[in-house]
Amino acid sequence: MRGEHNRQAGRQAGPQLYADVTAKIVAELEAGRVPWVQPWDGAKAGLGLPRNAATANAYSGINILILWSAVIERGFTVQNWLTFRQALSLGGHVRKGEKGVTLVYADRFTPKAERERAAADGDEARSIPFLKRFTVFNVAQCDGLPDDLLAPPAILPESETVPAAEALITATGAAFHVGGAMAFYMPSLDCIEVPPQAAFHEPVNYYRTCFHELGHWTGHPSRLARDLSGRFGSRAYAAEELVAEMASAFVCAALGIVPTVRHADYIASWLDLLRDDDRAIFRAASLASKAADFLLAFRAEGIEPGEGRAA
Repeated sequence: MRGEHNRQAGRQAGPQLYADVTAKIVAELEAGRVPWVQPWDGAKAGLGLPRNAATANAYSGINILILWSAVIERGFTVQNWLTFRQALSLGGHVRKGEKGVTLVYADRFTPKAERERAAADGDEARSIPFLKRFTVFNVAQCDGLPDDLLAPPAILPESETVPAAEALITATGAAFHVGGAMAFYMPSLDCIEVPPQAAFHEPVNYYRTCFHELGHWTGHPSRLARDLSGRFGSRAYAAEELVAEMASAFVCAALGIVPTVRHADYIASWLDLLRDDDRAIFRAASLASKAADFLLAFRAEGIEPGEGRAA
């Protein structure tokens, strides 16, 4: 197993990996299941973002979707993961016969010929983006690890999730107008409008909607500077909605709020996008992680309400 892990850890991921991951997500969407909205009510693990047990860092991008799927499908009780070597470094080991989960890591490579060309021409060398694949194992697949790595994280009591959401929304300093019958973000005015909480059948949907619109808000030129110019029905519009949907799901999961699909009517356009471009879901998930991290940083950094933050 160790030799297999070492071979996989540094293996460059080719086009087939993009195709395989995208095909699985397309199949889920075609079946009416949304990969970033998992059936947490039947899960054995608590809601939250998957983390590396050795570093405590949260995984990001497409790896969140891959690990959420593995946790649900395989019935793991915690969302802590390790590489084969990390398990050994912590005094434990992966049990013989356990099957890991393949994740991806984005990197860039500058070919020798390009470096030589740049040196000769006196300009900057152009690097080529690519993915590396590596394998992780859930801590439940390991023996000999410290007990604290096997314990599920403390879950925020349900009675505290809404105050936490309210506090985060306020801390962003985003301009909110509560009223009307529609929820939207207006880039030209850099403001968000949402219906009053009483208009939602479930009060918590107000917060899910706010985080969806705040996902768009992070794309403003003064923040993460995404392309927000797409018109309704365009590929750019579908891509941005995909980013906002996943950003909302990631933020909700971090706060202990079960994510839901805010715009199920866009599933057809997402399917078109993913079928045409097998790297679209990787880009969208990466941008969604950046958006979620941007929003959650207000909570982590203790920014005072109304201060806001620019990238």
